[in-house]
Amino acid sequence: MSPLHALLFISPPRSLRPIALLVALSSILLNEGSLLAYQTADALGDLTFNQPLGLAAIPEQSDRLLVLEKNGTVQLVTGLRANQPRKQLFFDLTHPRDGKFENGGECGLLGLAVHPRFAENHQIYVYYSLKIDGKLHQRLARFKTSASDLGSIDVASEQPLITQLDPAGNHNGGDVHFGPDGYLYFSCGDGGAGGDAFDHGRHIDKGFFAAIFRIDVDRQPGNLRPNNDPAVHLDASGEAFYAVPADNPFIGIRAHRGKPIDPLKLRTETWATGLRNAWRFSYDAPSHTWMTGDVGQNLLEEVNILKPGQDYGWPLREGKQAFGKAQPSAGLAEPIADYDRKLGASVTGGIIYRGPALPELSGTYIFADFASGRIFALEPKSAGRFTEIAKEPNAVVSFGSNPADGELLFCNLISGKVRRLTR
Repeated sequence: MSPLHALLFISPPRSLRPIALLVALSSILLNEGSLLAYQTADALGDLTFNQPLGLAAIPEQSDRLLVLEKNGTVQLVTGLRANQPRKQLFFDLTHPRDGKFENGGECGLLGLAVHPRFAENHQIYVYYSLKIDGKLHQRLARFKTSASDLGSIDVASEQPLITQLDPAGNHNGGDVHFGPDGYLYFSCGDGGAGGDAFDHGRHIDKGFFAAIFRIDVDRQPGNLRPNNDPAVHLDASGEAFYAVPADNPFIGIRAHRGKPIDPLKLRTETWATGLRNAWRFSYDAPSHTWMTGDVGQNLLEEVNILKPGQDYGWPLREGKQAFGKAQPSAGLAEPIADYDRKLGASVTGGIIYRGPALPELSGTYIFADFASGRIFALEPKSAGRFTEIAKEPNAVVSFGSNPADGELLFCNLISGKVRRLTR
């Protein structure tokens, strides 16, 4: 079940089994009504947002935070260091230059990443949903700040990079991050419906689906042209507005899951594949680790350590089990953890905690379940053992960190608040 679709399935939490906690916490019973290790609190004072869906920092600006709103706007929050947060409109994408912005269901403004050299080039990259001639698309595009106002984005500056026709409104992925290598990473779901209805999960030559992709938006020398595709925008000379890193892991392969690949349709941008809906993923610099939650179908939610060239198995597998009547297959990457419907129904990938306020959690992956509101801690090297440490009513939809102090933040879609963990 996908994170936003899970709104339809929120129900009172059921009792939990005790789970071993592998961080430096005291022993905690997790039966219904027991005391959890942490509670949650508002992180940005009285500020409220319109369905906050994501958080993004601006490089070298520790007093500013961007809050994405599902309806197509982005708020700039300042005053973080003085603990006097205030917001102002930074970006309004509700009226794109072409097509019609779409925010129904799981669509909307889904991801944003600020270029590492923002102070120099003023670029941001966004992933959003729109309808063109009545047909749904998911788009990755570049925008720039206004020449007269560096505190706001010029909508007219949009340069689409990829506009993928989408067969259904759910499983859109949409998270966007720059990696330590300066390349842009973004996630796409399997196209929606259920059970991989459009047969995208097992392919890497059928468009931008069911994977995390890696591209070079600076088009550095030595990197490659992407293969032609209706989704890839071209400039006046017929060149894409990005390049493909020459070390991307699927370049040159001739077969995938035992089937031949059309080399002209191979999505060389693919970095990791076989993901049903990697709704939120993140990078941890100290441990050099990429992690994601991958939303399950009927039974299991999963957490993965992401590595280049890996196939995470959808739709052959859901969590650590075979999906439906699928036969086990060699060479698939195992999730490091999964959980069933006793704990939740839609995983929200989180971040590895590095803040100073809760040192006992340092190095643990904090993630949540959108439907149940449970917040979990997982030691990435612990062979899948994790525990519930806090709880929201529901709708934990995204994680990030406060650039002023490094503390963990998360968005609650329904309450409209940006929240934090506290003792």
